[in-house]
Amino acid sequence: MTGDRDRGKVSFRAEGGIAYLVFERPSARNAMTWEMYEQFNECLLRIQEDRTLRLAVLRGAGGSAFIAGTDIAQFTEFTSGDDGVAYETKIDSYIEALEVVRVPTIAVVEGMAVGGGLAIANACDLRIATNGARFGVPIARTLGNCLSIANIRRLIGTLGPSIVRRMLLSAELFQAEDLGPLGYLAAVVEPEELERTVQDTCSRLLGHAPITISVTREMMRRLSRDPHAVADDLIRQCYGSEDFQSGVAAFLTKSRPQWRGC
Repeated sequence: MTGDRDRGKVSFRAEGGIAYLVFERPSARNAMTWEMYEQFNECLLRIQEDRTLRLAVLRGAGGSAFIAGTDIAQFTEFTSGDDGVAYETKIDSYIEALEVVRVPTIAVVEGMAVGGGLAIANACDLRIATNGARFGVPIARTLGNCLSIANIRRLIGTLGPSIVRRMLLSAELFQAEDLGPLGYLAAVVEPEELERTVQDTCSRLLGHAPITISVTREMMRRLSRDPHAVADDLIRQCYGSEDFQSGVAAFLTKSRPQWRGC
């Protein structure tokens, strides 16, 4: 276990309809402690409960890393394979909570997003990275542990099986410049362009129909688990909304729709 003076934290700030979550443990490249995972989950619960929020931005403190995985020192407490099962199950619950959070999510990646950090960034809807940012799960050459099957499914869903095989079996770290052309990253920018790019992306998403975004995200989540998933309930929710009626009227009158989320 690491010292009590550096347990890290996940800070939460809400402004202009956006929740900002910052993983703060820069002395350890924001490697996640158990406390940080719990705080992260609490932040997601706050987003679920605050209906004024329409977007969440996740990033690491310090500029050198998004999240450098889980704090390795904590694994010294493990005594059996059952500890590993319990750990992966717990991590899955946090990633699941991120996947189903009711607002779109953006991961802002500077430095590295590896291990658990990649799992969190990967579960976000969009990823924006600086040039030179690195992504991977090099556990085959470092810890000798493994991912849960759910997290491997998630990675295959976003990166494809060939990249995931290289990432896991060869323990390769991929740079943002490699993943950008694959569509995995919404943008790859120079550090000085990062804040403007994040702001522009947030503004664009906030200007779109929230119900359309919500049901589309849920449809994609269902399809990631079941290629034969149905979504009549979501279609009904969208077409039955006031926003849809407003959008049609605005289109016909060549005016700008005013989305209310209902």
